[in-house]
Amino acid sequence: MDGLSGAPRWRKSSYSSSGACVEVAPIPERILVRDSKNPEGAVLSFDRESFAAFIAGVAGGEFDRPR
Repeated sequence: MDGLSGAPRWRKSSYSSSGACVEVAPIPERILVRDSKNPEGAVLSFDRESFAAFIAGVAGGEFDRPR
């Protein structure tokens, strides 16, 4: 959270170049996720354990398309 305004600090991957990205903002006990193209749109909220499981699944290829 931003120390001055209390607003979440959003960040996106440095690998982001196509514009089709999400941004994340860690807040106490939650991870917020939003579409970087629509920062005023919907925000999803995940508990840290669920988000960590998702990241582990991505890293492990769980969501890769079959070839």
